[in-house]
Amino acid sequence: MEHQLSFERPIYELETRLEQLERSSENAPDLRGSVMNLRRELLELKRKIYQNLSAWDTVEVARHPNRPQTSDYLNFAFDDFVELHGDRFFGDDHAIRTGWAKLDSIRVMVIGHQKGKNIQERNECYFGCAHPEGYRKAIQKMKLAEKFHLPVICLIDTPGAWPGVGAEERGQAYIIAQAMYEMSCLRTPIICIIIGEGGSGGAVGIGVGDRVAMLEHAYYSVISPEGCAGILWKSGEHKQKAAEALRFTSKDLKNFGVIDAVIPEPLGGAHRDPRLMAGNIKSYLRTTLRELLNVPMDTLLETRYEKFRRLGVFCDSTENNPSPSENISASDTL
Repeated sequence: MEHQLSFERPIYELETRLEQLERSSENAPDLRGSVMNLRRELLELKRKIYQNLSAWDTVEVARHPNRPQTSDYLNFAFDDFVELHGDRFFGDDHAIRTGWAKLDSIRVMVIGHQKGKNIQERNECYFGCAHPEGYRKAIQKMKLAEKFHLPVICLIDTPGAWPGVGAEERGQAYIIAQAMYEMSCLRTPIICIIIGEGGSGGAVGIGVGDRVAMLEHAYYSVISPEGCAGILWKSGEHKQKAAEALRFTSKDLKNFGVIDAVIPEPLGGAHRDPRLMAGNIKSYLRTTLRELLNVPMDTLLETRYEKFRRLGVFCDSTENNPSPSENISASDTL
């Protein structure tokens, strides 16, 4: 049975009615008009629901078990993928996939989180939560791309970096900071896309790019709603309230200037049409790569650095607050 989100129940009920009516109309041509009307009603219902998702609804869509993952986009949007394994130090982290690929005629390095499709894969991939060796692998492959002057494309989909003892012993926080530093000065174009969950340092560890985009129903946050609720309200029961307070949806972050673009999803979410979603991503990558490949490298690096220095708004009083669209650098607040 297909996984159903709570707010999608009316959609599935209408789809069931439509399926029954379509079967009946095969032997009753006079019902075809009713079928067309019901299809239009279903389309309007999907549009109405997905245009008015709450922040928590967005989290549910981003975590949908059938939502396309990095492996799906490698199949649908790229050609000739050749996977590269290991960090030459500890091991191969399956939570991050890396390798060469082609986008049309452009050769690129693709780096992306992988959650897994079934329970066995999810355990092998740590549910998309990378260990230090995953970020070391990503750094090494980025430097390889830099050596051959090839763009880097990062697909982000993680609840956060793996929080276990072993990961901490092997320098989880340090390697994420190092990854951010290396990306900030990598002499090749970088495009980052949040395709599902963009959680905390696990996301930003491969999230420093010349362009940062999000899928329409993804989220990008310093902490999960459950983690935020546990800290502020001492209970995960307040996760919906925390989700609203975090302002982490694509619409919010585009208004704040945290991301550069929102990539539209098929009506009903990416999980309803992975191929169409891959086509939308490929179209965005084509346009953006053409733009970035024409920018001088020194200019690209300077713009990338300043982009992340300007992120965020700082308020020291409740009066004369700057609008969310204003960007204030850290130096302006000291």
